[in-house]
Amino acid sequence: MGSVHPKRCPSVSALRQQVVIMINVNAEHMKQLCAKLFYCSLYLHAHMLHAGFSPDDIQLCNHDLCTFRFHFATLYDTNHRIAVYSAYQFEPSNGGGRENRWFVEPQLVNDGWQAEMKDGYWLGQDYPGIYLGEKQALNEDYTNSGFDRGHLNPNGHHPVPSRNATFTLTNVVPQNPKMNQDAWRIHESDLTTLFLQKCSKAYVLVGAVPSADNWIVKNNVKRVNIPDYVWNAYCCVDNNDQPIQSGAGTARNTEENYVVKRSLDELGAFLQQFSNEPVGELFYNNCRA
Repeated sequence: MGSVHPKRCPSVSALRQQVVIMINVNAEHMKQLCAKLFYCSLYLHAHMLHAGFSPDDIQLCNHDLCTFRFHFATLYDTNHRIAVYSAYQFEPSNGGGRENRWFVEPQLVNDGWQAEMKDGYWLGQDYPGIYLGEKQALNEDYTNSGFDRGHLNPNGHHPVPSRNATFTLTNVVPQNPKMNQDAWRIHESDLTTLFLQKCSKAYVLVGAVPSADNWIVKNNVKRVNIPDYVWNAYCCVDNNDQPIQSGAGTARNTEENYVVKRSLDELGAFLQQFSNEPVGELFYNNCRA
């Protein structure tokens, strides 16, 4: 994942189908079966935020078709063209620099295309004349918009190649530059320190609350919704997968430049304001031992 011309994988090239995430909740994790090739184990909950899932929400499993390596999962809102949330397991970064390209998801253009991100330029070369942005944001939507391409799942919480995989545009939202580069960046850095010092594993959700009618507009077309808030939540476990610490944060997507620290229960109550469906637990048993 993340290569301009990914190496062909004979064992899976015939699939050419959209990744389907099959959800199975049990007392330990939710296991997500992606294209019947591998399992994605995360502390997710089936009823969070978009319980029942909107018809405009697509479940994406970001992975490498060649190695079967799972990177992270995203629930993507094709109407607002931003992620509802991304979910991942923290991994210490091994450096490796910052990816300088932004990728799109071919399966959001045609569900018969490969379920692996690709550079939008090369995808356009492969399929000339086909518009790629009906159901997803494109790199040009963000150009000169005044907003950052703000990672939900941050690249700094992963080593390469998962680090590169976070540069898909389905994992970003329009983020106020001051907030993204200052308070939210510091919040992500503080979590890195916490996870390294206290957690055997850390499971993280990062999402956005869309605005009622605030958009990046291109050529008089509403292209990408500008969210009112970004939020995250984490569950920290020990060597026996027993929860030892949890927490959350929310920030207005403005120059207010401040992250409100919350408990998981407080975050659930906060998110409930914006959902007609029960938010439910963000993690199994809300990360209680």
